[in-house]
Amino acid sequence: MKYLHTMVRVTNIDESLDFYCNKLGLVELRRHDSEQGRFTLVFLAAPGDEDAQVELTFNWDPEDYGEGRNFGHLAYAVDDIYALCQHLLDNGVTINRPPRDGRMAFIRSPDNISIELLQKGDALPPAEPWASMENTGHW
Repeated sequence: MKYLHTMVRVTNIDESLDFYCNKLGLVELRRHDSEQGRFTLVFLAAPGDEDAQVELTFNWDPEDYGEGRNFGHLAYAVDDIYALCQHLLDNGVTINRPPRDGRMAFIRSPDNISIELLQKGDALPPAEPWASMENTGHW
């Protein structure tokens, strides 16, 4: 058995690709448009880790998906959690759970998919502004 991907439904493919690719840093591996099924599938992965994929499913006919809290979250190990969180913040992404401990943060995609960011290796030493930053919303 081999893990293939996690599928999340998105409501705006362009906004989602901007978030996942331009802000979070994933790369698009492949795409499939189905005229008959009226949907687009886009497969993404972290650079160099193409075995762990996220499948964005965009249904052409609008639907309300809600928050899907029973989904849980996607999780990525990152080289420098402070640098990535600053990059995300600079690009308008809310840091719902800041990396106060130098180890873990949570953000949300445009469709409210919770994403956990974990520092590779040991936690970084606590640093500002993260150490005193409050949580925003929920994750």
